[in-house]
Amino acid sequence: MLEGQSCLISRALPKDLCEQESKWAYMTHHLLERSSTKRSPGISSGNQSEFAGRDEGRHPKSIKLLESSTSDSNNLIETIGRDNSINCILRCSRSDHGSLASLSRGFRSLIKSGELYRLRRMHGIAEQWVYFSCAVEEWVAYDPYRARWIQLPRMPHNECFMCSDKESLAVGTELLVFGKVVFSHTVLRYSILTNSWSPGVMMNSPRCLFGSASIGEKAIFAGGCDARGSILSSAELYNSETRTWTALPSMNKPRKMCSGVFMDGKFYVIGGMGSNGELLACGEEFDLGKGTWRIIPSMAQGLNGASGAPPLVGVVGNELYAAHYARQEVRKYDKKNNTWVTLGRLPERSASMNGWGLAFRACGDQLIVIGGPGALGGGVIELHSWVPKAGASPEWNMIARKQSGSFVYNCAVMSC
Repeated sequence: MLEGQSCLISRALPKDLCEQESKWAYMTHHLLERSSTKRSPGISSGNQSEFAGRDEGRHPKSIKLLESSTSDSNNLIETIGRDNSINCILRCSRSDHGSLASLSRGFRSLIKSGELYRLRRMHGIAEQWVYFSCAVEEWVAYDPYRARWIQLPRMPHNECFMCSDKESLAVGTELLVFGKVVFSHTVLRYSILTNSWSPGVMMNSPRCLFGSASIGEKAIFAGGCDARGSILSSAELYNSETRTWTALPSMNKPRKMCSGVFMDGKFYVIGGMGSNGELLACGEEFDLGKGTWRIIPSMAQGLNGASGAPPLVGVVGNELYAAHYARQEVRKYDKKNNTWVTLGRLPERSASMNGWGLAFRACGDQLIVIGGPGALGGGVIELHSWVPKAGASPEWNMIARKQSGSFVYNCAVMSC
């Protein structure tokens, strides 16, 4: 594990909420110190890449616990009982979960079973890590709350898979990477619970070059092309808890090389290429409650070109932003007027090849641009962030820099 300086990014919480969060951290620290003297023998520290969870200003609640798979150390911190123990642990840094798992079999089961993450999700506690690949078989993660780099295990080697187009998405506690092997598709799954790669579950209709986005433990995949190159209009929903795929109603238009986002509780597919090779300026909105698609004309107007990357988009605070890579601009979508408003410039040192090799992602309350400085060529990757504010132009801060390939092949943000 490669670690940078250990510091927290300011979250601009009100004073009373900061004090509340500090009380939880103080209580947990001292209780764990007392509990650590009762550590079970033979339990080594976990190697999971976990990160800090935030309370989002919510006051502690009584938690209805999920069934535990083990009765060992059921109270966790014996002096306060299981319920209060979990109330404390929910607010602990995710990057500390490996150390917590070493305290007892009860802690280890709580974390490695995924129960802790389900409880965090139930109470709206989540933070985001950025996962990206600048080398074909290698992935790294960056924790913006602790300013740390985390090296993931290498992906299993497969010549065909490594040479194919690949798509990625983080959902729940999983990172999914989709690619091709000869004339079929395959998927690899990285789990933060085991810190390892394994084969993932195939879609009902395998595809690549699709639009996708996740919310909690679920994700929607739409469009793309099959193994024969046919462009699809079909869509599927993936549940990472059950690892199952469910077919959804098809879009109005088949499309590939499109992008997907969740906004205002709905799923959107933006841009892409149609069946006849035409560039699609329209988007489509999927209403999860009604199970229907609606075309939105001109939603992707000017965001991508025929030889360019899919639209580079991200949602912060239910507002849609895009990177116009040809003009090096940041734009915001005006929902009411269905138009794009230019806000300012992308970071000056971020370069791309028609949008390829550059990542533009929403990460919590900030937008992050990941790319290599064009003037320096290969060998360096930089992360720039900006927290959007109404009426303000982008002011980018370089939050991390690393010796690496300067071309980003895939990028995903995990929130759990």
